[in-house]
Amino acid sequence: MTDQKLGESVRLLRIDATAHGQRVDNFLLRELKGVPKSRIYRLLRKGEVRVNKGRVKPEYKLQAGDELRVPPVRMAEADAPPTISAGLSGRLESSIIYEDDGLLVVNKPAGLAVHGGSGVNFGLIEALRALRPQAKFLELVHRLDRDTSGCIMVAKKRTALLALHDALRGEGVDKRYLALVAGEWPAHRHKIDVPLLKSTLQSGEWVVRVSANGKQALTEFRIVERFRGATLVEAKPITGRTHQIRVHAQFVGHPLACDEKYGDKAADDSFRESGLKRLFLHAKSLSITWQGEPLTLESPLDPELDKFLKILRKSL
Repeated sequence: MTDQKLGESVRLLRIDATAHGQRVDNFLLRELKGVPKSRIYRLLRKGEVRVNKGRVKPEYKLQAGDELRVPPVRMAEADAPPTISAGLSGRLESSIIYEDDGLLVVNKPAGLAVHGGSGVNFGLIEALRALRPQAKFLELVHRLDRDTSGCIMVAKKRTALLALHDALRGEGVDKRYLALVAGEWPAHRHKIDVPLLKSTLQSGEWVVRVSANGKQALTEFRIVERFRGATLVEAKPITGRTHQIRVHAQFVGHPLACDEKYGDKAADDSFRESGLKRLFLHAKSLSITWQGEPLTLESPLDPELDKFLKILRKSL
């Protein structure tokens, strides 16, 4: 992308192949960091942003070679990039388990949302952008729940993002999770195939539940280790529905340990008394075909979860 300034105000950007196919509103949200979303849509609506000298709608998809006119815009101080503590910066740098020119894979800490919003000032993606201010492109490929730790992919190029999204829609990505569930998981239960529906409660909180009106959802399970009153399982989501592993496990009567939304209070009280303070769900590995070669990555279990497993083993 080339950038030409007209005086000290208007900028003319020449779109290159890395932004080809991207919606103009999403492109501007990245290009004009700190500008409120409402302001960007107002610029588009009023025709102050133009492509090839013409007005465009927010959903217009940029083409390589397009000339994008960007008017002068005052950046909002309230939306300035977050200041990341030295502790979090160091933790994230040490959590990077793979990186090349198109892909970054991080062992996400539990308790860190993947992005800001809903009362969260910043999340993983904002923190990574603050850590890598020179990076022109950093976007989440997929998501993990805030309280889930483990492997998460971040694209460093738009072409990489599109390729990985295509892989996720097919069978090109194999993701495995470790989960501790309440009770004795049946040896014969290898998969759960029931549809899931996401809905919003009157309080504004949204939940996922099993429903015939929902979207098809399939999770495969394998027993890893048994304990007194709990089972460690490996979960492989074949589909990618929100909270899929958690709701499927709850549906068959074995909710995840310390799951505040879908868990069993009596079981969770017992887990907490024994030392577990967070949801026991960890994205342990992912396997993809990347740049024509097979790539398998693993993230070590969070120390708190590893410590709790050792406590359970001592109680046997």
